[in-house]
Amino acid sequence: MGALCCCESNINFEDEEVELRHFYLLRVIGKGAFGKVRIVQHKSDLSEYALKYVNKAKCIELNAVQNILTERTILELIDYPLVVNLYYAFHDDENLFMCCSDIKPENILLDARGHAHLHDFNIATQLTSSRPYRQNRAGSLAYMAPEIISGKKYSKTVDWWSLGIMAYELLFRKRPFSGSTSEEIQQSIINDMLVFPDDIHISLDCEDVIKGLLTKEPKDRLGYGEEGLKRLKSHSWFQGLDWHELETKKAQSPYIPNNDSPNYDAVHELEELLCEEDPLRPHPKSKVPNMQELLEIDNKFLPYDHTKQQKKLNLIRKMGEKIDQAKYNAQGYQELNTRQ
Repeated sequence: MGALCCCESNINFEDEEVELRHFYLLRVIGKGAFGKVRIVQHKSDLSEYALKYVNKAKCIELNAVQNILTERTILELIDYPLVVNLYYAFHDDENLFMCCSDIKPENILLDARGHAHLHDFNIATQLTSSRPYRQNRAGSLAYMAPEIISGKKYSKTVDWWSLGIMAYELLFRKRPFSGSTSEEIQQSIINDMLVFPDDIHISLDCEDVIKGLLTKEPKDRLGYGEEGLKRLKSHSWFQGLDWHELETKKAQSPYIPNNDSPNYDAVHELEELLCEEDPLRPHPKSKVPNMQELLEIDNKFLPYDHTKQQKKLNLIRKMGEKIDQAKYNAQGYQELNTRQ
């Protein structure tokens, strides 16, 4: 399923700020509390992207303006092969758009070659040397570490816990800590022992990694500390894995998605077509926001285009090279005059 936003012959990609009409709208592949993710195709070169779009009114209603602005900032700073990097950001009168740390299966996207990419940073937190810990509660309850639920200070070690929950779920098709209510789930995460099903066999090395990731005491958890990632990589379960090949996406993926058939829940797309009063389409960008929160969005959610950003960086680099060459030439001329 696709939709034409407008005729590409009417678009000046070089001079115009990026907007929704620059893309062909393809299939919806995900939905969350803040918005949806759709595959889109840029009209200039037919490159495909994952477009996350969030309704402004919904964002304000959920008091999530700062979350979205934080995600926008973090995505622009990140440049890593296995993260859904930011290529474009823009907004119109109704929605915020991001073509691109709540770690869970729904936030992992596969590219056409089967490589996994971490996605969705709307509740991500930046840890710094001056602020290495946080204490706010955010995330999906089933994947929260015990220290978050208990209201204790926490650091990036909570992400290793979330990874352990996700690994367990992918292996056994269920989560290790559960309950019929939120309170029961919380108590299970804090108090219950980790138990492995008897009907599904995994290696002892694999079991040891999951036990390490799901250790309730943060300081004893696999991945903790400055050398934590190094210790994780050196575990015997990962013996023979070429981490460089994996990070550069040169490794052969065990699963290649079929691009000719849906690899997602088609319900999301049917919902938009049949149930929503106003399916996604281009809207004009209002010049005068009618709310304080909208004013903040307009002022801080600035357009971003990676192609133009790269051109700026190349221009700055060339200018720097010319300045260095001019300094070198001037220095050589000065030395020549000194010798004379």
